[in-house]
Amino acid sequence: MNLQQRIDLLVQLGEYIKANEEEWQSAKQVAHIKNAWFTPEFINLASQNIAEEFLDRQKLEAWVNSYALPDVNEHPENVGVVMAGNIPLVGFHDFLCVFISGHHLTIKPSQKDDVLLRHLVKKLYEWDITIQNIISFAEMLKGCDAYIATGSNNSGRYFEYYFSKYPNIIRKNRTSVAVLNGNETGEELDKLADDIQLYFGLGCRNVTKLFVPQGYDFMPLLEALKKYEYFMDMHKYKHNFDYQLALLMMNNKFYMSSGGLVLTENVCSFSPVGQVNFEYYTSHEAVLESLKDNADIQCAVGKGLIAFGQAQTPSLSDYADGVDTMQFLKSI
Repeated sequence: MNLQQRIDLLVQLGEYIKANEEEWQSAKQVAHIKNAWFTPEFINLASQNIAEEFLDRQKLEAWVNSYALPDVNEHPENVGVVMAGNIPLVGFHDFLCVFISGHHLTIKPSQKDDVLLRHLVKKLYEWDITIQNIISFAEMLKGCDAYIATGSNNSGRYFEYYFSKYPNIIRKNRTSVAVLNGNETGEELDKLADDIQLYFGLGCRNVTKLFVPQGYDFMPLLEALKKYEYFMDMHKYKHNFDYQLALLMMNNKFYMSSGGLVLTENVCSFSPVGQVNFEYYTSHEAVLESLKDNADIQCAVGKGLIAFGQAQTPSLSDYADGVDTMQFLKSI
């Protein structure tokens, strides 16, 4: 299979997602039943972003051309990919990179997200039966030539132990932050609410901490966050919100609430579901400097940084942990 054939199949996959045929709708429903965090709203958002940002022919070809890939990979390796399951199809970019590079791919999906990608790969099988020789699924990865593994800091230690002898990319916990100056417009705060709350805040690109200037007025932001008060109708989310609120109250910690999200002063970049941390700053430049080379930060939102509302729409060249997956795949 040559490069153009692989591109054509991926574009066809994007068109299939956009067409939203009954078969795809059924797969999405099964994914929601298996994992309540995967609401129809967020499955549709994730899959549409993939179709528009990753599987658009013009964007895909421009991205591929920047790597000068050979038309045919004469020496394909078998790349094992361990996928996370925090948001729908979160491992799709790794799948795409390995497939477009011409290597073979063995996928260990997360139990939380093992429906959607299996269905999309099945469609590829239907369109070209030879894909079965290139892409497979496994409950345990053994005998691969290289590995890409995404998980928590704890699982990352196991990945390093088992995969250290092979070429690898190992990703651990990451999160995102926003740097505010107090002059944000209502529209910008509305988009920041999306950066915080989409996917219930479970993604590594979700903003979990705010840097705000001394004297910052939180009222406009709290008002903007009310658009997601309906999360409280989802019992899993409400349980997390109630638990975090109870902890803050019992410990006499200052907090603010939008009715569906708790804000509290905390220097930690990571925050639990239902809560966002904030920290006051006196020097905007010092905050930006502190974020450079910070291994915990996936992306930073704000003026002069990633635009408000764009955290959850990564492009093909927005690599997790800043590690260029395609260059890695070319090197093996």
